[in-house]
Amino acid sequence: MSARRTGWVWHELYGWHDTGRAAGYVLGAPGVQPFGHFESAESKTRFASLVEVSGLREELTELRPRAAAEEDLLRVHTEEHLRSMQEQSRRREGGDMGDGTSPFGWNGYEVAALAAGGTIRAVRAVLDGTVDNAYALVRPPGHHAVAERGMGFCMFANVAVAIEHARAHYGLRRFAVVDWDVHHGNGTESIFLDDPDVLTISLHQDGNFPADTGAIDERGRGDALGTVVNVPLPPGSGNGAYLAAFEQVVVPAISAFEPELILVACGFDACNADPLATMMVTSSTYRTMTEGLVALAERLCEGRLVMSHEGGYSPIYVPFCGLAVVEALSGHDTGIDDPFEPDWIGWPGQDVQPHQQAVIDSARALLDPSRAR
Repeated sequence: MSARRTGWVWHELYGWHDTGRAAGYVLGAPGVQPFGHFESAESKTRFASLVEVSGLREELTELRPRAAAEEDLLRVHTEEHLRSMQEQSRRREGGDMGDGTSPFGWNGYEVAALAAGGTIRAVRAVLDGTVDNAYALVRPPGHHAVAERGMGFCMFANVAVAIEHARAHYGLRRFAVVDWDVHHGNGTESIFLDDPDVLTISLHQDGNFPADTGAIDERGRGDALGTVVNVPLPPGSGNGAYLAAFEQVVVPAISAFEPELILVACGFDACNADPLATMMVTSSTYRTMTEGLVALAERLCEGRLVMSHEGGYSPIYVPFCGLAVVEALSGHDTGIDDPFEPDWIGWPGQDVQPHQQAVIDSARALLDPSRAR
């Protein structure tokens, strides 16, 4: 692997985002003993720790995040949503982002603004030429947040906020977003649904969350028809299905669109160990997809590639998926092997199955050549 300058965004405060004592995401129901929320700090802090102890951190460029300004957030979100989050954040008991299952503790607004600001920081560093690409390990995540409210553990739409910042301050016009979080990137899609200059691609488990979004025939509106690409993969999809979807849908869609910047909503909850999904992806597939995007970015947009962390709720496995991605971004091999992959990579169903390929073929058939530059 050839070495590249890779930016790294992480702040200890991301680990302090408080999601309380829900049992998964259920709180206060009869017979439910309090435990811990799925969206806890563990998978993120352990990811950061593995990057540190592996020696990879020494090869990265530290990018210190700053909180997104109100001006940045209001380019995407309504003032009502912003003020509600600020007001609830001042309560000692905290509040909820908008859907009743996305709690946050005291000072939660400040942490979420720092998460959006961390993604902005990564984008700025890439566009300034400080680094070639960047990974923003931010929390809380962002791809489910819509303009008027948060949902799905997301307060602000981190990637969308960073895109609008790049438009306002750098004059960029065309962006491509690849979302391989196992849940549909409904927030990002909704924000850019009418925007012909933003391509949003979501690879997700069909019907998982939100249950009523992410259909293959959701393609954008008006002048933006064709700039929304959804690949709702069947439950049980593994490495073969994800690689086929990436090669047959993601690569040609981005190649035709010719963006000036590629961003990734990088969730690891399609992995084999995740409690909120039933997919079988292993770390080598995340590595391969990242290598593919690095090559695309180098060919199309001067290597400009930014990843912003989303979901992934297995504290034991997310770190190895994340390490694979950051190794691929930076071109540095730590020599640390994924200890779980040898047991999982040969499971029946890891190859692309006919019913999975049928979905991929349908998505590929809808790619719109008129969206090309």
